[in-house]
Amino acid sequence: MRRAFWLAAGLVACAAEARVSLPMMTAPQIEASCEQALTLGGARASQLAQSSDANGVLIAWDRMMASVENTVGPIYILAYVHPDKAVRDAGERCIVAYTQFETALYQNEALYRTVSGVQPADAIDAKLKQDLLIAFADAGVSLPPAQRQRAADILTEIQSLGQQFARNIRENTTTLTFSGDELAGLPATYLDQRGVTDGGRLTVGFDYPDYGPFMRSARSESARQRYYTAFNRRGGQENLDLLDRIVKLRHEYARLHGMNSYADFVLQRRMVGSVSRLDTFLTEVGAVTREAEAEDVARLRAMKAQDLGLPVDQVQLRQWDRSYYIEQYRQATAQIDQEALRTYFPSLAVRDWILAVTATQYGIRFEPAEVPVWHEDVVYYDVIDARSGEHLSGIYLDLFPREGKFKHAAAFPVRGASTAQGRQPISVLVTNFDRKGLTQGEVETFFHEFGHGVHGVLSRTRYVSHAGTSVERDFVEAPSQMFEEWARRPESLALLQGYCEGCPVLDQDEIRRLDIARRLASGMRYARQHLYASFDFRLYQGEPQPAQALWEQMTAATPYGYAPETQFPAAFSHIAGGYAAGYYGYMWSEAIALDMLSAFGQSIMNPAVGQRFRQEILSRGSERPADEMVRGFLGRPPSNATFFEEVRGQRSALQH
Repeated sequence: MRRAFWLAAGLVACAAEARVSLPMMTAPQIEASCEQALTLGGARASQLAQSSDANGVLIAWDRMMASVENTVGPIYILAYVHPDKAVRDAGERCIVAYTQFETALYQNEALYRTVSGVQPADAIDAKLKQDLLIAFADAGVSLPPAQRQRAADILTEIQSLGQQFARNIRENTTTLTFSGDELAGLPATYLDQRGVTDGGRLTVGFDYPDYGPFMRSARSESARQRYYTAFNRRGGQENLDLLDRIVKLRHEYARLHGMNSYADFVLQRRMVGSVSRLDTFLTEVGAVTREAEAEDVARLRAMKAQDLGLPVDQVQLRQWDRSYYIEQYRQATAQIDQEALRTYFPSLAVRDWILAVTATQYGIRFEPAEVPVWHEDVVYYDVIDARSGEHLSGIYLDLFPREGKFKHAAAFPVRGASTAQGRQPISVLVTNFDRKGLTQGEVETFFHEFGHGVHGVLSRTRYVSHAGTSVERDFVEAPSQMFEEWARRPESLALLQGYCEGCPVLDQDEIRRLDIARRLASGMRYARQHLYASFDFRLYQGEPQPAQALWEQMTAATPYGYAPETQFPAAFSHIAGGYAAGYYGYMWSEAIALDMLSAFGQSIMNPAVGQRFRQEILSRGSERPADEMVRGFLGRPPSNATFFEEVRGQRSALQH
């Protein structure tokens, strides 16, 4: 199966795999090592294609893919986070070359025949054979030669266009300046951290620690509108053109395979299974979110009308009002100030707390170690099994923003597990948090992304192709979304004080109000996710159409209307990348995640169930279909009931 490097990424091994660390490379070293690895991988593929040993094909495949990942995995992460642009650019060129290598691999007819002849020894071997044959089919191995070459050309071009799309966002250094009344409402700590004195001027960019607090706190609507508009133009017309080209290429690729649309091509391999089933799911979710959103909008619109001294029917809640009035609503209703929460959740204390919660839940230890890193902010931990003392894996944390770095939050599983080779996994967690402290939402994001990392580092799969987050794309978010719950419950929150000496302590009433604050305006939040998923689905479901025009049409039908001059699709990296025709997976996975929580019973800190989850879900990667693993863990088919309660704001994390 084709391992996705973007929830994924490889590698210097120490004695007997006691620890594996990532090699730090210069741009020339990247170019040389990439060429060498792909050349060697191609030679091994040629040998495997001629193999007469059917019993050794799968392990030989595993060794071949692991050898390539040993080089390409580390290069992949450096392309996204290294401070040196020359290194990032060299990394991107290697990724394009890897795409070409991988496509040639899965279009190789002799290799296809070799894999087809494998007689699986057990269910795991049978699953790998099936996954590989699907990957061959999806790459076009059975297409006529001219169409097969066109398919290869399309995949290479999409990879290059996607890199340029991401680079245009990552390397955008635009700043905005605000002063005077535009600064009203902004927290003193926010202004102090940015060196703003009384009567001074505030200069901000597009990093989330700048943007998020401003949009939640600035009282000036014109200032919020200016920042919102600039933020949602940061990809620019160039990215709109790139996205439109990517959409056309993906449609052409699907047509080469005889499919009606790219959505049809993608969804046949997902849990959802088909376009019609996804359409039904989005229709059901849409009916619930529209009702819940209407109630939320009415409340916030009334607040805005009161601020402006106007009748409600003369006021519209706009896109740039959403974060501000949700925050005002939370403060008024739950008495929770998100910016004030940063003193309760210092960033490094939260890091240590999450490590402790994870260790307790899954029976492991995190031990810091000195290894080469790409920036002084980066820290590394060995992952040790608490009972046996066995070294399991390693994880890197790169938590704070800097110029040229990947702008979002993601886990990159740099190196996949393979018990057949005694191979240990590595994950890299990349975020852009405020250095001082986190809000409630940012704490949940930390747990979420760390959940992806844990899915990688606790993987114990036989083959690297099945490792960690290589599961179906519409299941991959479920373990990490489930882990968000540990950011909310009193049992896990109680452990924070052990890592935050002198911090304010959340009492039971404050924890209750945090839960209320989380649920307030949930209808608006899920309606937004439904809009993103529906936009992605429509973009890839039929004939190609300009993304910006479709976005304007769809947002015009929302209560907030289209925000003039904005170009949101130009910064929607998910659908230019690996989540194309798959953004719905966030909601699909969340329905599964909330259902899986039921297994933990009365207390979320339940190591016995945590161990079972580790063994039955996290360690298995994609060795079994996700639906089978979920049914096995729950002892029944999954249900959407808890998810719909969450959408309506009716599910309390404190009622269990």
